[in-house]
Amino acid sequence: MKQAAHVTVEQFYMNYAEALHLTLLAGANGLKRRIYEGATNRPGLALAGFYKYFAHKRVQVIGAAEQAYLKSLSSATRRKRIQRLFEAHIPCLIFSRNINPPDEALEEAEKHHTPIFKSPTITMLLINAATIRLEMEFAPTIIEHGTMLDIMGIGVLIKGESGIGKSECALGLIERGYSLVADDTVQIRLLEGRELTATCPETTRYHMEVRGIGVINILATFGAASVRRDKKVDLVVTLKEWSAHEETERVGMDASHYDILDTHVPHVTIPVRPGRDLARLVEVAALDQKLKAMGQNSAREFNERLLARMNRPKFE
Repeated sequence: MKQAAHVTVEQFYMNYAEALHLTLLAGANGLKRRIYEGATNRPGLALAGFYKYFAHKRVQVIGAAEQAYLKSLSSATRRKRIQRLFEAHIPCLIFSRNINPPDEALEEAEKHHTPIFKSPTITMLLINAATIRLEMEFAPTIIEHGTMLDIMGIGVLIKGESGIGKSECALGLIERGYSLVADDTVQIRLLEGRELTATCPETTRYHMEVRGIGVINILATFGAASVRRDKKVDLVVTLKEWSAHEETERVGMDASHYDILDTHVPHVTIPVRPGRDLARLVEVAALDQKLKAMGQNSAREFNERLLARMNRPKFE
């Protein structure tokens, strides 16, 4: 597992300038500054002189309220307040709503090597969008070996030993109209401490290795509907060599879980032997998980019916 200790302002800008509509106005020499927290902050109290609980490690966002306050100050006082803000070693400053920063802010940004950006986005929408992206950067991350697909809205991670048939199974599911998220290398993030989201590294995105054929481009071969960039992990399916001496779950009453980043994910094991349609079995496993998410447990219902039948009077 790895978790980012920091993100540079340059990384933040390069990765999300387009999505957040950011324009760099000043302080380019400070792009190597580090962001240490995956959130944003509005420095209204700081501009008023209160720094006791100032979140200086976060990206700072100035909206209409902060701008109106700065305008109400004299030029000398405004410069002093902005200078004090930059002396707190903030990573960067973003002006929302296409607000043009005061000249004092641009001058002090160059002096203190602190980047200033401008965005046309409404303040709260900018804060929400930036926070979501920063959370992604700081979220605990792990790499799992397997194949990740979206099957009828259920995110399924197919695992198993090398050569067991994961990619062939996934290919069969893609031919049925489902979507590939990642093959071989699956990058999983834990968002907000509760939701696992899988994606694919840029290098291998939309590609799959099929033994005997080689690497194929799923997007080019099957079309845009056959791929997606990320998906929540709802189910883990492990493909395992069939063994006549090993007990296999027959009813489904014993719930199994697979741990990813200390989070329990429903887990099923499917024995592999010649003649079994693995794609169909994984599809049914995903359907069953979808029913369970809706509150319907087929195994439990069957067990209850069986117990009720056994408890009936013999000569009813």
